[in-house]
Amino acid sequence: MYFEDRRHAGRLLAAALGFLRGEQQLLVLGIPRGGIVVAAEIAKALHAPLDVYIVRKIGAPYNPEMAIGAVASDGTVVLDQPLIAHLNIPAEYVHQETERQRKEIERRSKAYRGTREEQPITGKAVVLIDDGVATGSTVLAALRAIRQKSPARLVLAVPVGPPESIRELSKEADQVICLETPESFWAVGAYYAVFDQTSDAEVIMLLDESAQQ
Repeated sequence: MYFEDRRHAGRLLAAALGFLRGEQQLLVLGIPRGGIVVAAEIAKALHAPLDVYIVRKIGAPYNPEMAIGAVASDGTVVLDQPLIAHLNIPAEYVHQETERQRKEIERRSKAYRGTREEQPITGKAVVLIDDGVATGSTVLAALRAIRQKSPARLVLAVPVGPPESIRELSKEADQVICLETPESFWAVGAYYAVFDQTSDAEVIMLLDESAQQ
């Protein structure tokens, strides 16, 4: 299956999440930036509040796209220690990059929410959304951080991801909905006809629209 764009993926995921419609304490969390576009369609279809859950990848030296870990908005850090050891990455680099991503999380949180309070998670049925999963490290950090806030139920929903990553993430969530799990996974963007960059302005607009519904 190929998705036209993130909105199309969101509508298809919303249909797969129809069993949550009518849930009283439902909260949809999107991982920005791209995950918010998918999540906005789901929140609209399920008549649920929408919020961001900010997680930042900790990239390898000279190859920032290669995730050696991730940090979540509450400070939870997940590190791929075997990969860090294999690449011989100094502990000082990991520390500095983690701190840099924490500051970026703070900046984005203020920019995206403005004066709005963060949506409470405790006791809610939480659906965490991203536009796809590759290694799964950023989503893993998010799931572990959310779990610490005692949701009543934690569901992960993504359009696409490799089978191994989805299996690992299934250990952390109560339920995982993934529309496509191709064995020969290349990259998330390869499964979208349009996979352009999502801007901060678009994230803010989608959150504002959701808050007014």
